[in-house]
Amino acid sequence: MEVEENRSHGAGFNKRRAEGRDQNDLPKKNLQLKTRKLNPVNTISFVQILGTGMDTQDTSPSVLLFFDKQRFIFNAGEGLQRFCTEHKIKLSKIDHIFLSRVCSETAGGLPGLLLTLAGMGEEGMSVNVWGPSDLKYLVDAMRSFIPNAAMVHTKSFGPIFSTDESTVHCQSKLLDPIVLVDDEVVKISAIILQPSHFESQLLKPSQSSSPKRMDHSAENLDSTNGKKQPATKPGDMSVVYVIELPEIKGKFDPEKAKALGLKPGPKYRELQLGNSVKSDRQNIMVHPSDVLGPSVPGPIVLLVDCPTESHLEELLSTKSLASYGDQVGNMSEAGKSVTCVIHLTPASVVSCSNYQKWMKKFGSAQHIMAGYEKKNVEVPILKASARIATRLNYLCPQFFPAPGFWSLPNQNFSKLGSLASSEGSLSELSEVISAENLLKFTLRPYVHLGLDRSCIPTKVVSSEIINELLSEIPEVVEATQHVSQLWQESSQTKVDLIPVADHKMMIEEPWLCADGIPDCLENIRRDDLEIVLLGTGSSQPSKYRNVSSIYINLFSKGGLLLDCGEGTLGQLKR
Repeated sequence: MEVEENRSHGAGFNKRRAEGRDQNDLPKKNLQLKTRKLNPVNTISFVQILGTGMDTQDTSPSVLLFFDKQRFIFNAGEGLQRFCTEHKIKLSKIDHIFLSRVCSETAGGLPGLLLTLAGMGEEGMSVNVWGPSDLKYLVDAMRSFIPNAAMVHTKSFGPIFSTDESTVHCQSKLLDPIVLVDDEVVKISAIILQPSHFESQLLKPSQSSSPKRMDHSAENLDSTNGKKQPATKPGDMSVVYVIELPEIKGKFDPEKAKALGLKPGPKYRELQLGNSVKSDRQNIMVHPSDVLGPSVPGPIVLLVDCPTESHLEELLSTKSLASYGDQVGNMSEAGKSVTCVIHLTPASVVSCSNYQKWMKKFGSAQHIMAGYEKKNVEVPILKASARIATRLNYLCPQFFPAPGFWSLPNQNFSKLGSLASSEGSLSELSEVISAENLLKFTLRPYVHLGLDRSCIPTKVVSSEIINELLSEIPEVVEATQHVSQLWQESSQTKVDLIPVADHKMMIEEPWLCADGIPDCLENIRRDDLEIVLLGTGSSQPSKYRNVSSIYINLFSKGGLLLDCGEGTLGQLKR
């Protein structure tokens, strides 16, 4: 009876904690949603690559869109918190998070990020989270361990399945861009991509505010031809994000303003902000076009995530992006030209000739290839942690495996030879480079428009780290020799250990003997059991430590995981 009472008490505590109430007498917690005063005349704006998909290729790279008063992050894979902590990128400044897909690669770090923000300060913080309509499934899964107040600002868009979350409905046509954010600083739109077999199963967006439901049976029937289509699954939809900055006003001409009867003062600024004012000396209205030079179109950035060739077919047929191409007709009609295209598409799809032909429609844009590449395995994303691992590996390689080494300095990162094919090679596009950690593309000020490599970490090899260690602690050479000698001596006595008989059943004791070890561990050999600490950072990752996770390697008999926090899969791969 006492055990059942404890269980019910624990379940009640977990429920209250999920609702933001750790005690019965505390009110429900309302997390603070950051609202900042926007600066229409932004002095600094850029997009920045936050990790090139991790060195283990199990996460999608994240992209930071930076403004003076706003921050946007696209995709939040595992390890994002550790990467941002190491490079002093303040997650508390983030206002919006956008997901290009709803899967572990793009959203694996989202639960931990929401928990971290919810625990900041006395009141906690929350952010706006945007994603395609299947974001609902991820939100439902997180409700059991994340305060509900941290997820009240999750918003989905696109084709509607069964959802209770606030949903931004599409426009009349499914392929029209869905405007998510539109203010005086930036306009962010989304274009949905879904595999070709997925179209007949989509529920058309509702024109009313009431959500509709869709049958999630194993197979669905196409009403047009009576054929059965493959069943859909969450994560099939992908999103192309279009980021548009407002046009840059022309240069203000004070001589023209004086000629129209204006006195120097606040009215000058009003005209520069696009507002008409009344002349001080004449009975006329002065419009911005009277005193400003020709405007410069604002930069446009495309964020493209095309995970499969099925999505590629939809990308090629999407007419929403036609107005952004380099064709002369489109330019004269819409006046829009893409400045930068960030490709989150994997290399297997980028190598397709059709994808490369699509890229050539934006030939004047800067193409940044941030998808998976083999070279990412050799470049540790978590540099500080890899540096310590290299030092420990030098001291005792048997206990501390070496991390992936930094690429050699003479490696050319700006060539995409692995992606080039015999037909339609990317070499015809002069503005194509591979993404690097913290690579920037400056959007404001306009005079600095283009790539900025000043924040890219310097590349070193393991020998440089070891030489640095030897110069700091010369005694480490003697310690390394001593550790090696101890290891050899223990290896020689290893044959004297008696292995556990296969037919003997080991019974775990509920207590430890004061003067010995449990009976179940008496005859264990070194090659029977191995304990690997994958993370010792408790519940929140840090610059050097992952969150708690312990791997018990039983070799031929299997293995166990004690805790499985964010980044565990990446640590296992490393």
